[in-house]
Amino acid sequence: MRCPYCAHEETQVVETRESEEGDVIRRRRRCLHCEKRFTTYERPEIALPAVVKKDGSRVEFDPAKLKASMTLALRKRPVSVEQVDAALERIQEKLLASAAREVASSRLGELVMRELKRIDKVAYVRFASVYREFEDVDAFRQLIRDI
Repeated sequence: MRCPYCAHEETQVVETRESEEGDVIRRRRRCLHCEKRFTTYERPEIALPAVVKKDGSRVEFDPAKLKASMTLALRKRPVSVEQVDAALERIQEKLLASAAREVASSRLGELVMRELKRIDKVAYVRFASVYREFEDVDAFRQLIRDI
């Protein structure tokens, strides 16, 4: 670890503490050159895949954006925040388990629809009607029949 004060590359760990939740390690360090102390934090880095949109552009996966889309479909439906959070967690777990560096937005949409179908059929139909961009009523009727 490089010293933030003098940029010397040799430091010594003086103290190590783990957070109460166990997800962060705090280390107090001392520079062996200038003797100043500083703190570093270690956190696990979770690498979710980038999202490849229909136009080929790539954006960083944003759980808040995904939650906003699901919340919009679930508007005025009897679904708890905990259910939505659990669905989002399942989607993220599937993305992490795939170990892919990129995921197509269509695949992400399918994962969302699967979760919405599981927790609320009306929200599923709402999301699918926008996501699938139905051109005619017959295709929409078929979706409803499939439920």
